[in-house]
Amino acid sequence: MSSTIGENIKISVFGESHGKAIGVVIDGLPSGLTIDMDKVLREMKRRAPGNDKTATPRKEADFPEILSGVVDNTLTGAPLCAIIHNTNTKSKDYSNIKRCPRPGHSDYPAYVKYNGFNDIAGGGHFSGRITAPIVFAGAVCKQILLEKGVKVTAHIQSIGSVKDKSFDPCNISDETIDNLLNSSFPLLDSSKEEEMRKEVADSAFNKDSVGGTIECAVVGMKAGIGYPMFDGVEGRIAKAVFGIPAMKGIEFGKGFELAKMHGSESNDNFRYDENGNIYTTTNNCGGILGGITNGMPITFKVAVKPTPSIAQVQDTINLETRQNDTLEIKGRHDPCIVLRAVPVIEAITAVTILDLLS
Repeated sequence: MSSTIGENIKISVFGESHGKAIGVVIDGLPSGLTIDMDKVLREMKRRAPGNDKTATPRKEADFPEILSGVVDNTLTGAPLCAIIHNTNTKSKDYSNIKRCPRPGHSDYPAYVKYNGFNDIAGGGHFSGRITAPIVFAGAVCKQILLEKGVKVTAHIQSIGSVKDKSFDPCNISDETIDNLLNSSFPLLDSSKEEEMRKEVADSAFNKDSVGGTIECAVVGMKAGIGYPMFDGVEGRIAKAVFGIPAMKGIEFGKGFELAKMHGSESNDNFRYDENGNIYTTTNNCGGILGGITNGMPITFKVAVKPTPSIAQVQDTINLETRQNDTLEIKGRHDPCIVLRAVPVIEAITAVTILDLLS
């Protein structure tokens, strides 16, 4: 089981949801950059459980303990390793899942793949809990990217049937980026928050869950980054995003809407500005052509499926008796993970972009 990604900047994630600790090793970071740990902790808090009523009541501080790669908050150039101790686990809640796999979870295919030896408590290594060290890695990479003039931001695009506005794909201001980073419920149209929270609350009341979408943008990328064919920027981002639990779809720029357009509508026309800089008047391609950046913001949307752990009785199988069975899932679960997934998508995107720029 490998949980490593990257070529120049590599991250390797380890641990299980209910193990002693989870963590990450980051290879390839430059030396000499001082890391603002307050900013790192702020990113960790955005993802941490128990901080919002839409999230699981499981409380974890998500405080990273750095074991190597940093001296006096400055990168040494050695592999950066950090662990996050798990302090609030209830593995007994998962005692019946060993024999009755949860619908919508990895339990059954993992049981087959690893001959039943996979850790099922809290989802083990397949759990969303494993995204905490990814957020740590992304928080570090974000600070390095900022030195290069590159910023990564994201917002909740939708929860259930309730939709936020989309980014202006040609002009995403620093003010917008800062507002989203400092928001406890990142939206472009804050008036949608109450409707979205009601969507989550109604699902929880019905012992159910709800999914949604996240829109992410990378601002400040120069043209000419990336490669054609199988190692394009879209492919690199998509591979990384699909390593995040519950991500089931991705589209760049206008994505599937392009299938309804004519070329005259979808093409992004090139222009020179008054300073001789090249830009496009639209950004339907999401800042990427031929797998290579064109200098416009990279924009993409990600589909997040509903949390599969719901309190309703569901049909499943019993692997011991080899009979059909039912399952009622116990424990503490998010009725919607979209809010907590926003910093995760930002983080894995930051890691991928820094890898491309290194």
